[in-house]
Amino acid sequence: FASYYGDHMVLQKKPSGAVVWGHGKLGAVVTVTLSGASGLIIMKKTAQVKGPSGTWTAVLDPMDQGGPYALTAEQGLENVTLRDIYFGDVWLCSGQSNMAMTVLQVINASQELAAAARYPYVRIFAAALALSDVELEDLEQVDLPWSIPTAAENLGHGNFTYFSAVCWLLGRSLYEALGSPIGLVEVAWGGTPIEAWSSRRVLQACGLPEDTERGREAPQISLWHGACFNLKPLLCFAPPLNPALCFSTSPHQHLSGPQKPSVLWNAMIHPLLNMTLRGVAWYQGEPPFLSPGVEQPPLSHRALTSPSFWGTGEANTFLNTDQYNCTFPALIADWRQAFHTGSAGQTEPLLPFGFVQLSTYRRRSADDSFARLRWHQTADLGVVPNARMPRTFMAVAIDLGDEHSPYGSVHPRDKQNVAHRLLLGARAVAYGDKDLVFQGPYPTRAILEVTRGLLNVTYSQELICRQRDAQAFEVRSEISSPKNCEREGNTDGGFSSPQVCCSSQASPCQWLLAPVVAVGSRTVTLALSGCRTLLLGLRYAWAEWPCEYQACPLYNPQGLPAPPFL
Repeated sequence: FASYYGDHMVLQKKPSGAVVWGHGKLGAVVTVTLSGASGLIIMKKTAQVKGPSGTWTAVLDPMDQGGPYALTAEQGLENVTLRDIYFGDVWLCSGQSNMAMTVLQVINASQELAAAARYPYVRIFAAALALSDVELEDLEQVDLPWSIPTAAENLGHGNFTYFSAVCWLLGRSLYEALGSPIGLVEVAWGGTPIEAWSSRRVLQACGLPEDTERGREAPQISLWHGACFNLKPLLCFAPPLNPALCFSTSPHQHLSGPQKPSVLWNAMIHPLLNMTLRGVAWYQGEPPFLSPGVEQPPLSHRALTSPSFWGTGEANTFLNTDQYNCTFPALIADWRQAFHTGSAGQTEPLLPFGFVQLSTYRRRSADDSFARLRWHQTADLGVVPNARMPRTFMAVAIDLGDEHSPYGSVHPRDKQNVAHRLLLGARAVAYGDKDLVFQGPYPTRAILEVTRGLLNVTYSQELICRQRDAQAFEVRSEISSPKNCEREGNTDGGFSSPQVCCSSQASPCQWLLAPVVAVGSRTVTLALSGCRTLLLGLRYAWAEWPCEYQACPLYNPQGLPAPPFL
C-alpha cells in the first residue's frame, strides 16, 4: 500500500468509492479484499501494476459508514493486511502555522486533551514536512500514521507538530454533529506562502513566476473589483487604490526552502491526489512569527528552530498580497480538479473548501496588508460562497485576537471558536443544512440621505451591536487623482474606525470616520458630518487589529461577527 494507508484509517464512505493504491511488480495482478470483523468477505477488486513507477489502483464500491474492516492487498504469495478500518468522511487540513498549532497550544488545552478518549472514531494522520522541485507520486515520510487519538502521544505531541488543533476540533465537532467516523489528514507547514502550495498551473493562471526568483513587477489586480454589493451607482467603489499600494514585495529577491513556488504542492499535496476526500479546511496567509521590529515573546530554542513553526520567512501578508484574489480561488479550483481526476472521479468536482479569514497581528499597526488579504481571501467579494468561489465557507476570526499568546499574537489560542465557525460552514455548504446560519451579517445596500448627512446601511441579517463606540466604518469620496489616494496612518491603537472617504481642496482623497448614529434590527446609520462632497466608498473593520476579543461592533443573534468589507 502507499504511505498514507494503514491500520486505524478512515476511508471515504458512500456515495463516493474509496480509492486505494500501492506499489508492486510491473505487470503483476494485485487482489484487494475487504473483509468484515468476522472475516466475511465484503468485496474483491483486482488491479494490474502499471509503469513506469510500478503502481496499482483500485476503486472500492461505495460503503455505508461504519466498521471495523480489514483490507488486504495480495500479489502472488505476498500479502499485506490493514486492520481496524472504518468508512466515514475524510477531511484534508492544510496551510501554515495556525493550522499546525497543536491541541497542546490552545486555551483549555488540558481539558481538550483529556476529552480525546471520547472520540475513538475520529482518526488522525499527519504528513511529514517535505519539499520537492518535481511532483512526487507518494509521500516521502509520515509524521503520524493513522492513529486513534490520545492526549500525549499524538494530539499533544508538541508545539507546531501534530496534531492540528483546528483540524481536530473541526473533526471532533463533525463527528458529534453527524455521528459518522471522521478521518483527518494534516498537511501544514508554518511560514509558507500560497505559491508554495500551488501547482504551476495556478502560478501561470495568475501571472506569477514559476521559478525561485521574482521581480518587483507583477500584474495589477484591482482591489476594488466586484465591490459594489448592489449599492446605488453613486456608491459603487470604482476607483483603484494608489498603484504603489497594490503590491507587497519583500526586500528578498529570492525565495528558498518551503517558500519556493510549487515545492509543497509537489511533495505534500500531489502525493495525496488519489485519496477520496469529503472536504478541505485551510488556514494560511498570516506573516511569519519572526518579523523585524516586532517584539517577540520568549520561546524555547526547540520551538524557535522548528521548521514546522515558522518555515523560512514570509507568507502572503508580505508576499504577493494583492495577487491573493487570484491565487486563492485558482488554488481551490486547481485542487478540486486534481483531486477529482486523481481519485478517478470519486472526489466530487466541487469539493467543499473551508478556510479561516485572517485574525489579528499587531494592535497599533497602520499597515493594511492584513485587511487587504482578508478581502482577497473572498476574491474581493466580501462573503463566500460567491460566483468566483462556489461551495466554499469561511470562519471570520477578526474578533479572536490574542495579544498575549506565548506563541506570538499572530497565533491566537482560541481555536475552539475558529473550529465552531468552520463547522457551521461545513454543515451548511458540505452537508446541505440549508436552515443553518453559518455566516455573519453582510451589507446588501446603502442609501445616502444628503440633507441629513447620514448613510443608512442595510444588512442581510438581524444585527446585534456589541460596541456602539467601536471604530469600524470608513467612507470615501471624490478623488482628483488615484495617485493622491492614500489612507493616513491609524493612530488610535490599531482599531478600525467607522470611516468614509471624502475629498476637499485641502485633501484630494481621504478616508474619514463615520460614527455609528443608530443600529436598528437590520440597519446601521452612519454620520457623514465630515464629508461634504461626493461619497464613493465605505469600508468596515479595515485594520490589522479591528476590535477587541469577541467585541467587534456587529454580530448576528447566533454570535457570528460581520465580516470586513470594502
